[in-house]
Amino acid sequence: MFVDVSNVKKSYGEGGSFIEVLKGVSVKVEQGEMCVIQGTSGSGKSTLLNCIGGLDEADSGSISIAGKEIVGLKGEKLSDYRRDNLGFIFQFYNLVPNLTVRENIQVCEYLTDNPLSMKELLDVLGLKEHANKFPSQLSGGQQQRCAIARALIKNPKLLLCDEPTGALDSKTSRDILVLLEKINAAYGTTMMIVTHNNSIKNMVDHVIYLKDGEISKDYYNESKIPADQLEDL
Repeated sequence: MFVDVSNVKKSYGEGGSFIEVLKGVSVKVEQGEMCVIQGTSGSGKSTLLNCIGGLDEADSGSISIAGKEIVGLKGEKLSDYRRDNLGFIFQFYNLVPNLTVRENIQVCEYLTDNPLSMKELLDVLGLKEHANKFPSQLSGGQQQRCAIARALIKNPKLLLCDEPTGALDSKTSRDILVLLEKINAAYGTTMMIVTHNNSIKNMVDHVIYLKDGEISKDYYNESKIPADQLEDL
């Protein structure tokens, strides 16, 4: 099992402000799967993604990625885990404003010994003609494609996407989802996608619903709808 989350608990605060966000969550994701995590606001989906990504530390339980336990990793070992295994795509891009598209991508290219081809990524993502522009000169969709390229240049084993289409219009959302679909097919990248959008679940292999910090549904799609045919994005 590539991603193996077992009985993970996570809480914040203490006393009157104590809140238990994850209440013993267990999830398994195979290598190469596209997996969607859904749930209402406060259900724990982003917290689960952050625990898998090492941005939050689980209070208890086990998170194994490609056979390596990450709960309890600190400092340099945690940084090495994120560098060697993960790509992150966030809703609000997090691009460096005074760096060009190419330079934003190079920030992550320098972190790996086995990067993907910059030229190929710029071509595939439709960024070739924008490579020397700054984020302020790009549309929202172009900025998100730059963020995707930055995450992918590391050739990550696991791509974590937190509301990757949340700030985009329906056409641009469709373009980004088609792109993620192509990346999964081309590189076999395992993807875990947190989203509020109810249509996206129809294009992936595996769907997980969280409710009040617990898994309420966990199933595989018997048939998938291609991203370019999704409705109500």
